Formats: sequence, structure tokens, C-alpha cells
Amino acid sequence: MSIAPAVEIYNFTKAFGPTIANKNVSFSVEAGSVHALLGENGAGKSTTMKLLSGLVQPDTGGIKVDGQNVSFKNPRDAHKIGIQTAFQELTLIPDLTVLDNMMLPAGPTNFLSILQRNRAARAISSHFDKLGLNIELSALAGGLDLATKQKIEIARALYKKPKILLLDEPTSSLSGDDVEWLGQITAQCREKGITVIFITHRMAEVRAFCDTLTILRNGEHVKTAAVAGISDNEVLELIIGRSVDNTFPPRMCIAELSNASPVLQARNLAAGDKLSAIDFDLRPGEILGVAGLQGMGAQALFLSLFGAIPIEEGEMLLDGKSIYLASPADAVHPSVGIGMVPEERKTQGLFLKLDGIKNISLPVVDEYCRYGLIDLAAESAQADQVFASMEVDARAGFTSAGAFSGGNQQKIAIAKWLFSRSRILLLFDPTRGIDVGTKHQIYQLMHAYTKMGGAILFHSTEIPELVHLSDRVAVLYEGQINRWLSGEEINETAMMEAALGGKASKSRRVLGAV
Repeated sequence: MSIAPAVEIYNFTKAFGPTIANKNVSFSVEAGSVHALLGENGAGKSTTMKLLSGLVQPDTGGIKVDGQNVSFKNPRDAHKIGIQTAFQELTLIPDLTVLDNMMLPAGPTNFLSILQRNRAARAISSHFDKLGLNIELSALAGGLDLATKQKIEIARALYKKPKILLLDEPTSSLSGDDVEWLGQITAQCREKGITVIFITHRMAEVRAFCDTLTILRNGEHVKTAAVAGISDNEVLELIIGRSVDNTFPPRMCIAELSNASPVLQARNLAAGDKLSAIDFDLRPGEILGVAGLQGMGAQALFLSLFGAIPIEEGEMLLDGKSIYLASPADAVHPSVGIGMVPEERKTQGLFLKLDGIKNISLPVVDEYCRYGLIDLAAESAQADQVFASMEVDARAGFTSAGAFSGGNQQKIAIAKWLFSRSRILLLFDPTRGIDVGTKHQIYQLMHAYTKMGGAILFHSTEIPELVHLSDRVAVLYEGQINRWLSGEEINETAMMEAALGGKASKSRRVLGAV
């Protein structure tokens, strides 16, 4: 007698207005396995997850759990049969404590229906200990870093003791040890017979964590296979419908950059709780990489250069002259021309309820004002050109940013600075949660931008990106530049060694002059 799959989706179709998100999607997942759901942004992965979570209902088709047809009107229906979800777009309430967020939607009560917070705190503290999490329960969720928030999302889903665990791009905000932590979690789930469905854009994680995979493209099912039975190249070609050759464009020649005067410099710069004594020169045409583990000062560096946090000591220079940025408004002013793509596009980079045109024109909207009114025709014409150059969906002209996939949202966030004609881009992990096809487009965009004379300061949690895209790399450790890498020195081994505190020779730790 054969055992029914833990989850089976059959003939699933879902449309949102004229947009068909999923079309006749069918696949199954065996009980106790870890199953990857792959595809480009907009391929239908998140809609499939929302179907299983009870957030959307199918237009046609349905779901079977343990061989039985089920129908979810809302997430509580999914919870009742043991399905829990940890979303990429965090659902924590920032003004509540970690404890309160973990108890949602309902904590333990006594016979008088009075909430028993101490009892909940003991249980959740024990749960965190088993997961290897050292997080203060009284801390406000809004004050935590992105990786910690993501781990709390996962811990909360596990706290509900699921039979089926849905992970929606959980590693897009995790790196290094945190990803290894998630690998241990998925292994424990497999041992306990918990079925895991896992959306990711990283093939290394699919190989390390998953037993089987399903590929979606343009809302349709393309293939389901055992991970061991399919190559990385096959997966990539099935995801994007074509081969991707020369994923990373060639780096600039250092000699070509050495003749240009620096456009942005830092001298003995200190900011935030940790960043100190930072010196670098950024030249037109250069991608200057910033490597470092979480908490080593990269975020403070980027925010201070954008005017989002104050510079405590030292100075920044623009075209050789000292400059003070009181706020991001000073940074984006045309006379300065600094744009930043932040870590969290949905909360920091976009106004989700505004359409794409309004989002990208905001920094320079004054330029399109005539007698107190916005010249909508001129604004739209310029926006159309920028969107076309970045292959952003044409609907961006009239559709809210929140309606788009993560990849298109990120392209809109970057398009804002092209529209503003920024000459310096601060890119903080710009490919986080982005599919391989869109990543390739962003790499090409970075290359084209610097070829036209723009300058990029670039941080990524994916070391291969820093290795292949950067002309030079500054590696941060404990808030300071531990090592400069250039030429053949830019490799994963050297970068990780320096990021973990390995000391470089004095000759290798000089200022970032070319």
C-alpha cells in the first residue's frame, strides 16, 4: 500500500485581475522530505505558498494533505491541520516584544481567560534554547537586525509544532553561520517527520538541505525532480528558459582607474556603535566592494555616507572637498548625487502603495514641477525610458510597487537613482531575495553604470558577487578595514580569512588608494 504524499497541489490556477500568477500547477511533496520550490521572481512561487498558507484561494484546482482534499478560507484553517509558514516579508509587529510576537495570535490563558505571560515566557525560552537562539524576550522586535527577525519568524512557526513547514526565502536575510543554523533546523525537521517546502534562489542551499525540487516558470510547472538527479546548469536553464553565459561581467583594469580623481572619500570616519577609522577612495568607473560579516560595521558605513546616521568622527569628501550630510535629502540633492539601495526594499526603499513612476521620481520631483504642478507627461516619458533600460514590467507606470514580485521591486528601487542621475550608488546587498535571471540583469546594470563613469560602493552577503564584481575589496572586521584586496587577491579564501579576523601584512593594510 503506497503512502499518500504529505502535500499535493493539483491543477492550481490563480489570477489577480488580468495577471495570471499560476496556471494549472500540479506537483506533490513526500512526507518528511525537504522540498525546494524554485523559479524567477514572478514565477508563481509566493502565490503557491500563499495557497498552502490559506492566504489565497484557488480559482481552479486545489490541495490534498495526506491524501485528503482540503480547502482553506483563511490561515487559521491551514493552522488547524498543521501547516505553518515563515514568510520572507516579515510579519513581526515592531512595537511588540519578542515574547508578544511569539505568542501571536494567542498565548496561553488560565480558566479565567487571563493571559499567562510567565508560563509563555518559560516555554518560549526553552524553545529558543533548543533552537540555539540567544534572543532577549523583552526586546522590541523593531530594534532587532533583519537576520534576527527572520530567525524569530522561523522559530515562531516551529513553536506551533507543524506537520508541514513552509519557508518563504528564509535565507535571503541570513548569511554564514545563520544559514548553517537553518540547515540544522531542516535536518531536525526531516528526522521528526516534518515536511518542509522551501523557497530559495541559492542552489548551494538546495544541494545542502533539500531532497527534491519543483521549478515554476511564468506561473506554470516546469519540472519536479530529485535534487541528486539534476545538474545546476539544468536547473538554471529550466528556471529562466535560457542559458546564462558569462554571468559576471569583466572587472575594470586597475590601471584604468588610477588616473581618475576620487569622487568620494572617507578619512578616519567613525559612525554607529562600532565603525571607526575608515579610510577609502572611490573613483569614477569603479565598483568598490565592502566585505564583512553581519555586525562588523558595513551597514553603519553605508548609512553614514547617505546621511541616514551621523558621522561621529572624521569626514567624508566629495570631489576632494569636505561635505556634511544632515540627512538623506542632502545626499540625493543633484549637487551631491548619492543614491542608496538599502537592505530592506519594502520598508526602506519603496512606497509600496505608490506606483513605479511616483517611486522613482520622488527624489527629484521638484525638477518636474511647473508653477506648483507636476509635469506628468515629462515625468512619465523619462520614467518609461528608465524602466525600459532596466526591463521593468511596463505596468510599473500605473501599478503600485507592492503588486510586483521582489525582482521587479528591486529594479524599481534601483531605477529611482538612475532617474535621479545619481553619480554615486551605495548598493547594500542589492540582490537579496532576487532570482538568478534578475541578478544577471543587475550585474550588467552595475557594469554599464560604471562604464558610463558612475561609482559604486557595493556590499553583498554573497561572497562570489564581491569576488567577481568588485575592482577592489575592503574587508571589515570589528568596525575597521582589516584588509584591502585587489587583482588576484580578490578570492573567497582571502576574503573569508580577513572577515574572520585574520591579520594581513602591513603592506596590505594601507589606505585604499589605487
